[in-house]
Parts: sequence; structure tokens; C-alpha cells
Amino acid sequence: MSQSNIKLTEYSHGAGCGCKISPRILSTILASRLPVFEDPDLLVGNHTLDDAAVYKLNDTTAIISTTDFFMPIVDDPFTFGRIAAANAISDIYAMGGTPMMAIAILGWPVSILPAEVAQQVVDGGRRTCADAGIVLAGGHSIDSLEPIFGLAVSGKVPLNELKRNDTAHSGDKLYLTKPLGIGILTTAQKQKKLEPNDANIAVEVMCQLNLLGPCIAALSGVNAMTDVTGFGLAGHLIEMCQGAKLSAVIQVSALPLLPQTRKYLAMACVPGGTQRNYESYGEHLSQLDDAHKAIICDPQTSGGLLIAVSPAAEDELTALCKQHDVPTHCIGHLTSESQSHLVNLG
Repeated sequence: MSQSNIKLTEYSHGAGCGCKISPRILSTILASRLPVFEDPDLLVGNHTLDDAAVYKLNDTTAIISTTDFFMPIVDDPFTFGRIAAANAISDIYAMGGTPMMAIAILGWPVSILPAEVAQQVVDGGRRTCADAGIVLAGGHSIDSLEPIFGLAVSGKVPLNELKRNDTAHSGDKLYLTKPLGIGILTTAQKQKKLEPNDANIAVEVMCQLNLLGPCIAALSGVNAMTDVTGFGLAGHLIEMCQGAKLSAVIQVSALPLLPQTRKYLAMACVPGGTQRNYESYGEHLSQLDDAHKAIICDPQTSGGLLIAVSPAAEDELTALCKQHDVPTHCIGHLTSESQSHLVNLG
């Protein structure tokens, strides 16, 4: 088999963060009847459904630990490695942290795909780690039925700049730093409907690191932050609302979309993860049509940061992002006023 003819997405049943187990099933898996082991230095654990675990190291600094891996979302092995690594490192940035090092997680069907292809995947991960200023220091591999790649990443954060997903305030404005539609365009590729001119639209966005996360976290008016990945915008926003006991009002017309998203949506390029997401949390969403559901429940891979910022700090946030050429889109706000649902679309 020629390596140039290998299309990795043909060897996986899922793609990227669309492989994630749905929130409803995950809640069953994480439930435990064992006594809770308490550690006062564990600042962020499972209970808030945040992006990473955070452990207090001393009076000024905490360690962040996260892991993320999935099956191919693109055909090119090097690009797959880049995207998987960017997606994993993003959890550190979303907590306001700086990555320190990473180790690789590799599952490979060694009797089906050449080891040389896996080498390219790992090299893609190594390239993204270098872009983030960290070393890929080791890892673990297994013989698996499908290709799998990701990272376990360690980072650090000043305690006073740690950003969680459950600390938003009523009145906060909601900003998003990357457009939506990644699941739709990558599904178009998997269905072989993606036109050649559109091949790099989602890839370029997925390869972008959320490098500005620590700088955003240092702004005093930023009250909460998370990244938008496999549960879609709606799922991660619901977690933010539930954690802070607030509800959100979203302006659908303000949602940023990747170019050609609506074209491929009209061609029924909707990933299976979209429906699984909706079935898990649809009760918390106000009434919406199929097109809007396909957008806000669309699983994102290496998506943007979702930021809750006080109105007084909006200008500071947008100026910082503009200075670093990071697009920002105000998509709505959070409120403590009684609403019919956790996420309400306007």
C-alpha cells in the first residue's frame, strides 16, 4: 500500500472530538459509589466538568493536568498529529495556564497501517508542541483497531490567574475566538462531498493554538473561560451556566461560522455527534430549528475559547485580541434573571 494513497479517515468510525462519549453517557460512567477521596490542594476536579485538573503546588502556583485523544479527523497523518496536539494543549490555555511538557498517546492498527504513517502522526504532534514552546517528552503506544492519537499535557498557572468554567457573573458578555462549523466541514470530507477549494478551511482553524489564553486570563474582568470542543458550543455553555447558576441569551445572528458551513449543512453534512449532543442536553435549550441545532450542537475539534467577561473589561479584551490578530465575536450574555431554559436563542 502506497503511503500517499492512505486516507486516515477511512480507518475510523468517528472523527476528532466527535468521538467523545456523549454528556449523558459520560455522567453515568463518572458516577461512583466509592467514598470520595478529598484533597484540599485539588482546586479543580471532576465535579465542575472543567477542561483540566488543577492542583495547588504552593501559595502562588498551581499545576494543570489534562489529556485528550481521538481518531483521525483529516486524511493527512502529519496534519492529524498537529490537530490532535493543538486540541489537547488547548485545555491548558483555557484554564489560563502555560503548557510545560507533553507525552503522547498513540493507538495504531499495526497490521493494517504502516508504522511510517504513525511516525508522521507523531511528528505532527511534535511540531505543534514545538509551536507551543514545549517538548514532546515521551508517551505510550498500543496496537489498536483504529488510529488514535493525542497528548497528556502538564502546565502551570498563577493562582490569581486561574480561570474556571463555573465562575462567570451575571451580566458577563460572552465572546468566542474561533468560528463554528468544524464538525460540519470535516463530515463533508468524510462523506467525500468537500470541494478541493474548501479542503483547508477547517484544517487551518484546527491547527491554530489558543496561545492567547494566559494573557486573556490575566485580565481582571475575565471571570470564566473554557474551550469549545466535542460537546459543541451549547454543551460547553450549558456547563458554564450550570456551574455559575446562570442562564445565557445567545444572538444566533452573531454566531461566527466557517466559510461554506451553510453550504455543506444544506448537503446534510451533519456529524453523528450533533444528535448525541442534542439528546444529552436539548432540554436546556430554547426551541430551535434543525439548522440552528446543527450549528450550536456541532462537535468542534480544537475549537476557540469561550470567554465570560464583565462589560467594563470588554474593550480591554477586544483590544488585546486585536493586538494579537485573534478574532473575537460577542455572541450574547449571561443573566441571573429567570429564563425558560439555560441557553436561550434570540
